[in-house]
Amino acid sequence: MKNRNFNYYQTFITVAPDSTALESITPPSRKDGKTKALIEYELLIHHPYTFTQEDLVYEVHIRHKEIPEEILQIIGTEIRYELFQKSHACLRASMLAKKYGWGIHFDDAGKIAIYPVESSEYQRFLANESGHVKVLAAMRSSRAKTDK
Repeated sequence: MKNRNFNYYQTFITVAPDSTALESITPPSRKDGKTKALIEYELLIHHPYTFTQEDLVYEVHIRHKEIPEEILQIIGTEIRYELFQKSHACLRASMLAKKYGWGIHFDDAGKIAIYPVESSEYQRFLANESGHVKVLAAMRSSRAKTDK
């Protein structure tokens, strides 16, 4: 398999056009544990510009599956290899941007931070006055309705 790069660089993902989020919220957990969105949120809010998209997909996977550290020390490389044998949705499909009101920024190195939709930082990325950031909308939760 070719080594593909799944990361974005100097990109800002805005809240989805069909999102009703006027303010960002913390994704809820379930009775049986944390959702993937909550794990993404916790990793990115506490460690901004630490993870690339590939690193984040891996960290979310192992935390969501609750794979013990002892197992990761033995077969972590194999788990990561197997994980990336299949395709994964990019962060444009993340519930953080689709539903919970978080913009997602990727820096020059592809490292990620999140910004609340109501923040001045979000507005600065959205305005993109420098022109150095590619601005993309998160994917819609439902198909766009067209007039016929």
